Amino acid sequence: MALLDPAKSAESARLTGQPWTMGAHTIGVGHCNFFSNRLYNFTGKGDADPSLNSTYAAFLRSKCRSLSDNTTAVAMNPRSALTFDNHYFSNLKIHQGLFQSDAALLTNKGARNVVDEMLRSGKFFTEFSQSIKRMGAIGVLTGTAGEIRKKCSVV
Repeated sequence: MALLDPAKSAESARLTGQPWTMGAHTIGVGHCNFFSNRLYNFTGKGDADPSLNSTYAAFLRSKCRSLSDNTTAVAMNPRSALTFDNHYFSNLKIHQGLFQSDAALLTNKGARNVVDEMLRSGKFFTEFSQSIKRMGAIGVLTGTAGEIRKKCSVV
């Protein structure tokens, strides 16, 4: 799946379910090399992403010591890293999305509305399951046309 395109219309986002599936970032870890540019070199001038909460950025810098750190991993959802819940969305509201694709959810009105919607009790679980179901029907490749990756980040 490509990174969220902030210019994507709300209707298109609703059809693909992308904002809801981003909620999967509520559980698991992210390796520093996939987001450290947001901490150390966001615009190529050695700066941090201004959309990232400064306290959270300092915490992340304490874990990821450099741009080239490809071994350290941090929780994608520091509030409840081992629980599948909607805290990912409340973290976004306080600018604590780990990846740039997370932050992009706040740059589009339709996606921001989804973030607010997912904070309502029970809504996330229903919408997430439906969007995963829809994604499962998108262009499924089988046989020799398909691919099973041992490392998701390597094509």
